[in-house]
Amino acid sequence: MSRRVVVTGMGAITPIGLTVEEFWAGVKTGKTGFGPISRFDASEYKCKLAAQVKDFDPKNYMDFKTAKRMEAFCQFAVAATKEAIEDAGLDMEQEDPWRVGVAVGSGIGSLQAMEREHNKLMEKGPNRVNPFLVPMMISNMAAGNVSIQFGLKGKSINVVTACATGTNCIGEAFRTIQYGDAEVMIAGGAESSICPIGVSGFTALTALSPSEDPARCSIPFDKERSGFIMGEGAGVVVLEELEHARKRGAAIYAEVVGYGCSSDAFHITSPAEDGSGAAKAMEYAVKDAGAALEDITYINAHGTSTHLNDMFETRAIKLTFGEHAKNIRINSTKSMIGHLLGAAGAVEFITCVKELQEGYIHATVGYQIPDEECDLDYCREAAQEEIVYALSNSLGFGGHNASLLVKKFTD
Repeated sequence: MSRRVVVTGMGAITPIGLTVEEFWAGVKTGKTGFGPISRFDASEYKCKLAAQVKDFDPKNYMDFKTAKRMEAFCQFAVAATKEAIEDAGLDMEQEDPWRVGVAVGSGIGSLQAMEREHNKLMEKGPNRVNPFLVPMMISNMAAGNVSIQFGLKGKSINVVTACATGTNCIGEAFRTIQYGDAEVMIAGGAESSICPIGVSGFTALTALSPSEDPARCSIPFDKERSGFIMGEGAGVVVLEELEHARKRGAAIYAEVVGYGCSSDAFHITSPAEDGSGAAKAMEYAVKDAGAALEDITYINAHGTSTHLNDMFETRAIKLTFGEHAKNIRINSTKSMIGHLLGAAGAVEFITCVKELQEGYIHATVGYQIPDEECDLDYCREAAQEEIVYALSNSLGFGGHNASLLVKKFTD
């Protein structure tokens, strides 16, 4: 019999708040984090907007020397983890560190480190490249730094599945505890790729919105959607075996009950046109929980605001749920914070937990003009509605599909 897994702590660094409380307050008021790119001169770029993290100071979370040896994505991961561990009341002096693991991923790692050091290589030669380039750049260093900073000696992994990274990391942490390989897992994702090569690369794919209107740039499922807006940040949760959480008197926020994955095996960037890949991930997650399809009344969609994703995700929901799809409320948190890439699924998972706790489904902000190809309920307005389950979807380049099912906790 598999072990029950609960959420006991959460931490977030986002474009609309540097704590879970700030982020959630922003979500409830429909706050958006979009604005002109300020990290570099974007005047010659087709995409001029981003959802940047504001007023973040790493010295509030770690000492200066430690911060200097971390790129932004790692700093965000450590900061979100600090909040999550404190929120959970997890005292590592009272824990067996070999039974507390980490699954914190990043889809890309640090493009900024690559840019900086490549410029040095070209201008000053190979002997001037920073000896810390590799450990600052590689994506597993989010998990590595979290493990080092907090003394976590259990399983430490970094699942890299592009935009499904955060969801897969939480899912694999869930499985780790279910299987008995850990009592506690720190899980989530972190990303910071708002830099010239990052924006250029996604623009060349025609994935980013060219809109210069912050109110109409990230508008998932809207007929006028034109691409996603790049965001950044981190989402980290503390997952814990139920009896372990009870023994230490932890507050339990929700229960993770289902996890499903699939691959489109179709195209490097486009989802499968019939939605079959994403549909299977959702189906597997619901089946894993032992729930009925009709039990699902809310989905936090991947909802990137690209033409193909939103259309094919709509098809996937219909394929999974049939006629019941019309009864499901669907929203996209990316309508407020943009696409956090490898961190997206983790922050959206936190959103699901808050929605379950408060019986509140946020609006898809900016959604105005219905698209005949996207004809479900995309939450033009927020709803105060008690929900038992929240299904969170993440779909990554390469055809990676991942879904997590989280449930309101009951004994």
